[in-house]
Amino acid sequence: MGRPISKSHLRRSVRFFITFLYRRPKAVSESEALLHRLAPLPPSPLAPSSTMADVVQFRLEGMLDELDDLEQRGLFSRREIAEIVKQRRKFEYRLKRPCPLKQDYVAYIDYETHLDSLRRLRKKAVSRELKKQGNKKMRKSVSDFACVKRILYIYRLAVSRYKGDIDLWFRYLEFCRAQKNGRMKKVLAQLIRFHPKVPGVWIYAAAWEFDHDTNVDAARSLMLSGLRVCPTSEDLWVEYLRMELTYLNKLKARKVALGEDEGSLVRENKAAEDKQWREENKDLFMSIGEDREDNDGSVGETESKNKLDLFREQGSNILETIYNGAIEALPSSFSLRKRVLEILEAMDLAHSEELHSKILQDIKRDFGTEPQYWDWLARLQYNPDDVQGMSDKKENSRIEKAVQVYEEGLEHVPSSAMFSLYVEFLMNIITSVKEEQSSGLSSCTMNTTSRLLMVYEKALTLGHITDDLSCQYVSFYLQLGKLDEARKLAERLCSGKLSNSVKLWVLRVSTEIKSILKDSPSSSKDDLKSIFELTKEVLRDFPVSESGSLWLTVLKFFANQSHYFDQLVEISLLALAKSGGSEDGFSLSSAIVDFVLQKDGIQRTREVYKKFLGLPHPGLAIYRRCIQLESNLASAGDKNGLASARKLFESSLATYGQDVSLWQEYYIMESKVGSSETAAAIRWRARKTLKDATALATSSDL
Repeated sequence: MGRPISKSHLRRSVRFFITFLYRRPKAVSESEALLHRLAPLPPSPLAPSSTMADVVQFRLEGMLDELDDLEQRGLFSRREIAEIVKQRRKFEYRLKRPCPLKQDYVAYIDYETHLDSLRRLRKKAVSRELKKQGNKKMRKSVSDFACVKRILYIYRLAVSRYKGDIDLWFRYLEFCRAQKNGRMKKVLAQLIRFHPKVPGVWIYAAAWEFDHDTNVDAARSLMLSGLRVCPTSEDLWVEYLRMELTYLNKLKARKVALGEDEGSLVRENKAAEDKQWREENKDLFMSIGEDREDNDGSVGETESKNKLDLFREQGSNILETIYNGAIEALPSSFSLRKRVLEILEAMDLAHSEELHSKILQDIKRDFGTEPQYWDWLARLQYNPDDVQGMSDKKENSRIEKAVQVYEEGLEHVPSSAMFSLYVEFLMNIITSVKEEQSSGLSSCTMNTTSRLLMVYEKALTLGHITDDLSCQYVSFYLQLGKLDEARKLAERLCSGKLSNSVKLWVLRVSTEIKSILKDSPSSSKDDLKSIFELTKEVLRDFPVSESGSLWLTVLKFFANQSHYFDQLVEISLLALAKSGGSEDGFSLSSAIVDFVLQKDGIQRTREVYKKFLGLPHPGLAIYRRCIQLESNLASAGDKNGLASARKLFESSLATYGQDVSLWQEYYIMESKVGSSETAAAIRWRARKTLKDATALATSSDL
């Protein structure tokens, strides 16, 4: 017997025989010929499976009718169609790989969207030309729908692979809504099935049913289903209330349009003010036959009022019902009640005053011990952002009411947070008034200023003043130009329970310096000594990592006083030795080196930085600053600078040998200033010393 034939070889032979036997000549369009010319070469029998190429080729062959139509209509040239086929093949191969990325789908969708926009623009241009020639309009054909169908198909593939991407789902929904192709309900159902715990999904679905599909029952059903699944969603409760009141107002508007009713449920401020003015001045509108006319029209007015009250009553019931359900589900949400109150104020409902007072009482009962409640309640009385066009008398009256609310809040909640909110409110008033009145102080500003000082003093007396409040207190005196009062206050605060506040000490030292330099630009010996004695103990006690701003203030003041500056250097050495030499965040030693370099030159700077480097475990920041200094000198031609920089590098690498950037800087310096042999040696040492192989791979300088 001969050699047995394998199954794969037999299958290929049969496929070739059938293809050859039943092949018939057929007419080939230009687009199809182009597509086959651009198709990849068939794989050899010894090549691996070509499933991906077959699927991509099949997808491209399905686009032949669309491409033929685009060419026949003159919308795209042959070269442009070849480019379209090329781009689509590239995107199709990306989607058919084992793990396509989200960016692949998005890029394909963006390309098809831009292509369809270009097609529509060119179709309009061709239609205008045909219209000028007297021909009929272009009928819709396969190319008018192919891009949209393809984009929908890509979206289906994308959301099937990335089901958890909410943004992708919403892009899909927005595309369906813009195209109006009838897939919205199906996509919304899929999204709700995959993401029932996302409140925005229910809100979007209900809004579409309510606004676009005009199906109120479906929208209400979706909202209620969402509230059952997400009962603690504040947005769901608020949007459900808005939807019900909007629907009720639409019913009211339809009655008005039919002439069966009048008015609206939405409160109009202008109409309310006109009505109030007419009632206050009703004598001006008195007519001769008023009694007779009132008797004749009493029945019609009563009937219209009853119809209006029917909608207002129903709206009031809806709001009260939803409000009760919302606070039962979210009893600790303060913002929910504020939003419901805003909706109530915007609507004209029956018993609105009773509902308003009820909600306020509930808020006070549940949140009366929280400072944010009193701050919100006071800003209801007066908001500095909403005072345009208001008279000074009315504005002062509202400010007094807001101040009374804050004072009541301090009685119920005497805390630092309450004082901070009170101070912020008064500062906003002063700032807004100063912006409106650039010159001079009004009576409102003077009263608010005195009240603010009283609030600061009250917080200090009751022991509720914080670091921030104390600094604001001193800074406010400085803004008023009262330097002596600010200095005395800072001294008083620093000697109390806030003696450990670095920010307050910085403010006190700067205030003392301003007080000394107020009369003369030069300081006396007694003044210098007093400032030094004031800050000496504080600098010793405070950690260096926390007192950076205080150190900078003192160093800058004593920069030209060598005697005191040298003592500060000694104090800094003791402070750094006490902290173990490490400098987290602020580098005191680097700051001192910079001051010495500007003041005394390079020789004195080298003496100083050697003292800091002699401390146990000096920080990397001081090494970098000294290396930068010596490298600059070496670049300028100083041989001592190059030798010093190499010593500093070697010393720093002994402690921080695993720092890749330090090796990079060493290599760059040797490449620029040293020789190629030393640079190569540094590179070899770095590759041998560093343990992180990924750092070596990503480093371009080693």
